[in-house]
Amino acid sequence: MSSRVLTQQAPFRSTIARLSIAMVLCCSGFSWAEARDLYKWVQYVPGGLEVRAVTDDVSCPVATIDASAVSMTERSAPGENYPVRGCALAIPAGAKQVTISGVPMPLPKPQANRILVIGDTGCRLKGKQVQACNDISQWPFRIGADISAEFKPDLVLHVGDFHYRESACPLNNMGCAGTPFGDSWDVWRADFFVPGETLLNTAPWVFVRGNHEECDRGGKGWARTLDPYPFNPSEGATGCMGPAKPYTVDLGGVILGVLDVSTADEGKVNEQQVAWYKAMFRTVQDQAKTERASKQAADGPVWLAFHRPVWVLDGSAGNQQGGDNKTLQAAAKGNLDPNVQLFLSGHHHVFEAMSYEQDIPAALISGHGGDDFSPEVPPNPVGLTVDGMTVKAGIAKPGIYGFSMLERATDGSGKWTFTGYDVHAKQIGRCIVDGRTLACQ
Repeated sequence: MSSRVLTQQAPFRSTIARLSIAMVLCCSGFSWAEARDLYKWVQYVPGGLEVRAVTDDVSCPVATIDASAVSMTERSAPGENYPVRGCALAIPAGAKQVTISGVPMPLPKPQANRILVIGDTGCRLKGKQVQACNDISQWPFRIGADISAEFKPDLVLHVGDFHYRESACPLNNMGCAGTPFGDSWDVWRADFFVPGETLLNTAPWVFVRGNHEECDRGGKGWARTLDPYPFNPSEGATGCMGPAKPYTVDLGGVILGVLDVSTADEGKVNEQQVAWYKAMFRTVQDQAKTERASKQAADGPVWLAFHRPVWVLDGSAGNQQGGDNKTLQAAAKGNLDPNVQLFLSGHHHVFEAMSYEQDIPAALISGHGGDDFSPEVPPNPVGLTVDGMTVKAGIAKPGIYGFSMLERATDGSGKWTFTGYDVHAKQIGRCIVDGRTLACQ
C-alpha cells in the first residue's frame, strides 16, 4: 500500500447565460484546443491546503499569498499524453487571500456549513456502453456543476469517478463523435476540467479517488492533477500509485476522513485487502483523535468519505440486488468507533440515503452527477437487508441526474440536512441527519 433551498430564479441567470455561450461555442466550430489551458483550484491535502493549477504554458502561473509573490512548484512535468504541467503551492494557515494570475481563489471558512457532494460525473464510453457526450441533456454534468455553484457551498466533496471515456466512440455515432478516449489530458479536460471549471473556482475541494481512477484506467491523470499526495513519475505506473494512506479534514466540529478504496473487492471478501482497509479505518479514526487533541477540542462526530459504499444496494445486478461491498463490510465490522456517524460515497449512479436497525454509520450516496444511471435501483430501500444490516430509514431517487447538499442546522443541535437535487436545482429528496439516524422525505 502506498505511503504516500434556492427558491428564486434570479440567481441562475448567470448560469443560464454561461451555458448558452458554451452551447454556441460547441456548435460554431470552436475548439477548446484553440484556447490556452489554465485550470486552477484549492484542495485539501494531508496536513493542510494547496492551491493547484494545470497549464500548458512553459512555466507555472504567478501566485500571491496575502499580496506577496510566491513561486508555485512544478508538481508534474509534461509527459506522454499529458502536454501540460501541474503546479502546486501550500497555503499557510491563516492566509487571508491567495491569487493565481491575479484571480482570487476560494479559501475555507472556519466552519463548513454548506457542503456540496457530487460524484460519478464523467461521460461513459466503454465498449457497448456509449453515452452521448456531445448532448448536454444526456450528459448534463456541466449544467449541474454550473447551477450547483450558485448554491455558494463552503466545500465541494467529489466522491470519485471523474474519468469515463475509456474506448473510442463507435463510427457514425454523432452523440459522441470526436470525443477523445483513454488516459490522457484530452479526456480529463473533456470529462472534468472544462465542464467543472466554474465549480472548481467556487469553493475549496476534497477529492476522493474512485475505481475509474485506478492505475489501469484514468489513474495517470488522477496522479498528475488531483491526487492529494505528491507526484513522482518514477514510482508505480508512471506516477500512479496504489491505494494511498487516509487523511483528515477539520470541517469545524466534524472531522472528515478521506479514504482511498478504489480497488476494494466487491464480490468476495479479499482477505489481504481486509487487512489494508481495517488499518485505514483505524488510522483515520486515530488521526481524528490526534487532531482534536492538538486543538484541545472535545470528541465529536467523524464522517468517512470513500468511493465504494459498504452496506448499500443499487440493483446493478438486475433482479439480483447488488452493489454492496463484501471486503469493506469485513473491514468495517467491529472496527468503527461510535462517533463515526456517516459514510459519504458515490459509485452507485443514483441519489440514495440509508440508516439501519443496527448501530452502524448511515450511508449517503451522491453518484448521480453525469454517468449512465444504475439499473433496477429499488425506489424504496426501507426493509432491505444487506449483509445482515437492515435498512430502517432511507430514500432512493433513480434515473435523475444532479447533485446533493449537506447543510448544518443553525440551532446548534448537531443535525444536518442532506438534500438531493436534479441538475436544474429541483429538489428530489431530503433527509434529516441526526448522528447515525435518518428521517427522510
